[in-house]
Amino acid sequence: MTWRALHISQPIERAPAAVAAFAGNPENLPLWAAGLSNGIRLEEGRWVTDSPMGTVEVSFTGPVQHGVLDHDVTLPDGTVVHNPLRVLRNSEGSEVVFTLYQLPGVADGHFDRDAALVRADLGRLRSLLES
Repeated sequence: MTWRALHISQPIERAPAAVAAFAGNPENLPLWAAGLSNGIRLEEGRWVTDSPMGTVEVSFTGPVQHGVLDHDVTLPDGTVVHNPLRVLRNSEGSEVVFTLYQLPGVADGHFDRDAALVRADLGRLRSLLES
C-alpha cells in the first residue's frame, strides 16, 4: 500500500551545502519550521520540541552533509512519522523538496492545511537564507 504524496519544493539562492548545514541543524528548526517546532531542546541526547501536536522528538536520519534532511518525528503517542526532506543542487543554488504523505485517516482538508504549513515553512527558510 502507498499513500498519496505531495512534493513541495522551494528554490533558494544559496549553495546546497549552506542550506543543508542550516536546515539540518536542529537548533535552527524554531527559526523556520513553525509547523513542527516553536522551541527545541536537547534532553538526554534527544532533540525534543513543543509542537502543535504536543511534545515530540525530532531525529534527522541524514546524512545531512549530503543534503538528506529526512527526519523522524516521534509523536506523543509513540507513533513515528518519517518526513523526507532533500536539498538538491539547482544551478548555483538549491531546491529544497519536502515530501508530504497523506497518512491513513487524514482528511483531505487537513492534508491541504498541512501542505500550506510546509509551504510557509520553506518560504521562511528561503527568507532566512537569502537575507
